[in-house]
Amino acid sequence: MKKHTYRFETKAIHEGIKDKGWEGATLPPIFQSAAHYHDTADSLSQTFAGQSQDHIYMRLSNPTNKFLEEKLASLESGKAAVVTSSGMAAINNACMTLLRAGDEFVASSSLFMSTYGLFTNIYKKYNIQVKLADPLNPGQIEEAINERTRFVYIETITNPGMEIADIRQIADIAHKNGIPLLVDNTLASPWLCRPIELGADIIMHSTTKYFSGHGAALGGVVVDAGNFDWETERFKDFAPFVAQKGELAFLHRMWKEYHVNFGTTPAPFHSFLIAIGLNTLGVRMERHMENALKTATFLREHPKVSWVNFPGFEDHPSHAMAKKQFGSKGFGTMLTFGLKDQEACFKLIDKLSMILNLANLGDCKTLIIHPYSSQYVSFPEELKNRLADPCLLRFSVGIEHIDDICTDLEQALG
Repeated sequence: MKKHTYRFETKAIHEGIKDKGWEGATLPPIFQSAAHYHDTADSLSQTFAGQSQDHIYMRLSNPTNKFLEEKLASLESGKAAVVTSSGMAAINNACMTLLRAGDEFVASSSLFMSTYGLFTNIYKKYNIQVKLADPLNPGQIEEAINERTRFVYIETITNPGMEIADIRQIADIAHKNGIPLLVDNTLASPWLCRPIELGADIIMHSTTKYFSGHGAALGGVVVDAGNFDWETERFKDFAPFVAQKGELAFLHRMWKEYHVNFGTTPAPFHSFLIAIGLNTLGVRMERHMENALKTATFLREHPKVSWVNFPGFEDHPSHAMAKKQFGSKGFGTMLTFGLKDQEACFKLIDKLSMILNLANLGDCKTLIIHPYSSQYVSFPEELKNRLADPCLLRFSVGIEHIDDICTDLEQALG
């Protein structure tokens, strides 16, 4: 009999819970142990040598974390994954695995604030150069690639720009030039988009967001498609890792050189909490998408709102690409909108009753933030004005009743 292939929502609940020796438990035990003993000296020696998959020390691996890694790799259509202590840990580990002093990489010019700072400021100190290109202009991305370029980096939905790049076309450009495509898929989640199925090679997430949904756990993940050919002249430094792990050479190198030595392992309790969140990911995303479109429409029709940036509108520059890549599922759960000035933004936030003012997104709760005065407040003035409009509010739409979301916005705007 042909084995039935479960759909995404079912996999998010059931993947990996059987035959684990958990005495019938449907969630992994929290293995809150800093280290694991071995019965013999030879057993520990073989594990250190990579000849055994047994656990040694929490910084290296942990059974609770491993369960989450296997499930997230499956949901993203990847071969394997490594969970990290935060989304930024995942981004830095993935990038540093590929970069050496003197290297270059090409990245979207529209990036999450911390990613932008990492790429343009921190890496510069190590003689690593990022070339920023318009994510909606694949030709510009290709023009920025040269013999020193090690990868291309984009976001599925840019934060807070709300742009949606053509992942398949950019993957083809990267592969034609012999380099991998890295994609931060946080704002979409694999429920909405699975970039590996569109040609991407390495996927990153802040699992703090939609995977969790409850805002109680911090985490990140790097998923390896296992499809990129690392046996080329450009990546000859990967030869020892190809010899050891073959198609998973990238993830093995990241784990061995950066994840372990930088200490980016998450606490098992956080992985457990994120695993709980995955059970409801499918139904939450459906409500998120429905509420986001209705909220965007409400705001667009309000006389005190200057503009709304949401890919669900037919006149949005990324609307056609969103329909192409996301199908009929939706257009994301986040939007930005503008008021007349910063003072009006502050007044709105202060008047809100239910909607929370905090620096997170992808929570089941509706969240708002004024990026210009918070996330970008320490940026140089000229750069801050280019990246964050003083009139802009970022709005992460939750799963509360839509009438309550709109009522709170109405009273605050009024």
